Amino acid sequence: MTLVQRLLEQAAATPGAVALVAGDGNALTYGDLRRRVLAVRHGLVTAGLEPGDGVLFSVRPSPESLVLALGVVAAGGVVVFADPGAGPEMFAARLRLARPRWSAAESLLYAGSRLRPVRAYARRRGLLLPDLAGLEVPGEGRMRHVYVGRWLPGVPRGALSFGRLAQAGDAPEPSGPGDPDAPAAVIFTSGTTAAPRAVVHTQGSLSAALDLFRTRLPLGPGDIVHTDQLMLGLPTLISGARWSMPPLFCSPEDFGRQLRERGATHTFCVPVHLAEVLDAHPRLPETLRHVLLGAAPAPAAILRRALDATGPSAQVLSVYAMTEILPVAIASAQDKLAHTRSGAGGDLLGEPLVKARVAEDGELHLAGPNLCRGYLGDPPLDELPTGDLARLDDAGRLVLTGRKKDMLIRGKFNLYPGLYEPAIAALDGVAEAAIVGVPDPATGDEEVVLAVAGDGERLPERLAARLPEVIDHDALPDRVVVLPGLPRSGRGRKLDRDRLREMVRERTA
Repeated sequence: MTLVQRLLEQAAATPGAVALVAGDGNALTYGDLRRRVLAVRHGLVTAGLEPGDGVLFSVRPSPESLVLALGVVAAGGVVVFADPGAGPEMFAARLRLARPRWSAAESLLYAGSRLRPVRAYARRRGLLLPDLAGLEVPGEGRMRHVYVGRWLPGVPRGALSFGRLAQAGDAPEPSGPGDPDAPAAVIFTSGTTAAPRAVVHTQGSLSAALDLFRTRLPLGPGDIVHTDQLMLGLPTLISGARWSMPPLFCSPEDFGRQLRERGATHTFCVPVHLAEVLDAHPRLPETLRHVLLGAAPAPAAILRRALDATGPSAQVLSVYAMTEILPVAIASAQDKLAHTRSGAGGDLLGEPLVKARVAEDGELHLAGPNLCRGYLGDPPLDELPTGDLARLDDAGRLVLTGRKKDMLIRGKFNLYPGLYEPAIAALDGVAEAAIVGVPDPATGDEEVVLAVAGDGERLPERLAARLPEVIDHDALPDRVVVLPGLPRSGRGRKLDRDRLREMVRERTA
């Protein structure tokens, strides 16, 4: 059964239950969700969307974006996530690879990409928007368009209104069960303008991912999941629970307030975001039973704060996942902290939910039903080489020891930062810790610099005394730099090691 089928069946079973509460508090029942998805599907098919057509998707998380994305997939289309703010050259390169025939965007973005005053305003703020209304598919001519929101100047002539599609009358059911192996989503992750890289997920791989989440995260009617993450929102809906969606640009204070007001039982946060929420709300509501952390490693200091902020029956869980295969493993905060205290080294990820193999060079390879089909334009994947270095402990749990590309060379010693950073971050007074190398042009070796964010007087001196107790002698840093915070980038707020190296260099300039 396909992902969309499962959601439609759940909606048909509980049509009067609330499926989604938007950021502004407006509620959408399962019956309304089902009707709108089917209406959008029917409208797109009637307008000419064909199976396999890519739909460039530029709609921010909202009830409208959910309905539109599900309607596209139900119609046999492929949702293509290619950020129009990535820069003109990168955006053009991604379009050449994906070749979408349709574009779906907010009317404000169409206006902003075409009207000169708005384009100039965006440019002054460093945002170079492509002309979405004038996009063409190489060799096939202009794209078809769907706009979300009220009509604005700049919306292409002949564009379909999402509002009219979704508000259409009763639409027929899909005639067949659908193909679980058909592409459903293309997600651009990395690469260069010469070789952009995009992950291709099918309805089958996404459906398997949702099932794996539910094996570790019980969900059902009565549960309320507060998140803007699609991959947690979808299992919420398939299980008959309620998805509570925060508003766009939600402040940490408002996020915590909504957790309490909406009676949330589950939530997902990037570790840095959770720290900000806890700054505003030191105690989280007693209704919370599961707090998920993901998208970046969870430092020990944040895990401890999360445990202190939740009730005795709540679980704080750290999710290890990749765009290509998610989830991979889930570990409790207690287990992660116990592992760090044991001095075993590395970051405990938990028991693998998928097939995990550690190659001879230490690289982690993964496979399973939730593995993506592969990368767009490349042969299908049977196994994913992750680029992460890992080992399996005596209990069969995955332990992350570093990234292959992050390895530092110090004489004959290969230093993997991920093996030591969790233990350093667990020391008193340290909020975050990262090890980077600054190459020495004369010797080829790298100066090993420990960058920490924390408080307390004479932190470098105190660390110098404590570090030999928790890390190998050959991994001791050449110097310690204290920063107000470690630089992060992207929606996942991952550590930006390139920027960190620049900051470290600036401290020596």
